[in-house]
Amino acid sequence: MSILVTGGRGAVARGLSALLTSHGLPHRLGSREPDRPGTVRCDLTDPATFPGALAGVRSVFLYAEASGVEAFVKEAVTAGVEHVVLLSSSSVLSPGAADSPLSASHLAVEQALSASPLRTTLLRPGSFASNALGWAWSLKSGRPVHLPYPGSYCDPVHEADLAEAAFAVLSDPALGGRAYTLTGPQSLTFAAQLGILGEVLGRPLPFEAVSAEQWKAEVDGYIPGPYADALLEYWASTDGLPVEITDAVERLTGHPARTFGQWAEDHADAFAAPVG
Repeated sequence: MSILVTGGRGAVARGLSALLTSHGLPHRLGSREPDRPGTVRCDLTDPATFPGALAGVRSVFLYAEASGVEAFVKEAVTAGVEHVVLLSSSSVLSPGAADSPLSASHLAVEQALSASPLRTTLLRPGSFASNALGWAWSLKSGRPVHLPYPGSYCDPVHEADLAEAAFAVLSDPALGGRAYTLTGPQSLTFAAQLGILGEVLGRPLPFEAVSAEQWKAEVDGYIPGPYADALLEYWASTDGLPVEITDAVERLTGHPARTFGQWAEDHADAFAAPVG
């Protein structure tokens, strides 16, 4: 049985590939832009790439790209795929998910899979700890991070835990066919995350509270306006309100979810100030 791991350039996919390799499970990485030997072209927006990527495959780790999902599902059924593990988002559980840029694509893919004969497992992470990498440029240049809602809470989950969770449901049939909401072990504000990151780096990391309008203007050109608006709305909804934490990572992997401090230690180099 072969496994197709889509999104092959992403941290979760590469972590999953390493786990599959270490356990001797045959698989192939699929990517829009293959950048390593053995990776097949699988552009989730281009159905012409699906037959080759899915040939001989029985299980798929799938990123949530809605534009080509109907064609992907059809080709997967034709190819004899039996199980799809979708990296979705806990945002699909929010009211108005179908109309939000944060969740619409994930929800559309979930719905397409649920309407198909494919056995589907839904992994719904909350906030990726790696979102903090967005602060790296400011911190390396010695500038304060601009936060419109410093007291907004999230549930940062380490990408290694997501890879291990995906490995668990791909390798143990008893765990498949369900939905799992995956979080880190702590509900943390943005300010608290910067504090933890500063402790790991051994230097204070300044931040500055800014208005929503100022932040949106600063990210114009990097974050599309509707997506920026959706982020601001979400951050406002969790400002001063801790988010719910689950034990799904531990149930799937057998160990507690990695802390944000662990993630910071693993990625300290990304925030290192330039020498000289």
